[in-house]
Amino acid sequence: MADGPKSAYELAMERLKKKDAETGAVEQKLTDAQKAAIAEVRSIYEARVAERQILHRDKQLTTVDPMEAIKMEEDYRRDLERYADDRDAKIRKIREETASR
Repeated sequence: MADGPKSAYELAMERLKKKDAETGAVEQKLTDAQKAAIAEVRSIYEARVAERQILHRDKQLTTVDPMEAIKMEEDYRRDLERYADDRDAKIRKIREETASR
């Protein structure tokens, strides 16, 4: 099968591996502890987003002022972005532990 035609995915992966080899990038393997820590971080932030979503929907149902609704929507979007940024920073910190070892 290796001699047959390759899928677009396989071709893309070969190009990425070649590019990594040319730039000297090294694949870092995560430990089981790091994988568990990343999974926990993601789980915590998914729960925070779900809680924020429930609160946002509840407020939407009780708000009649259009300007207040717009402000609530902006606050909601800002909170979601902040959650994502915080989550990504914590995951990046966990991943960097591999590089520093």
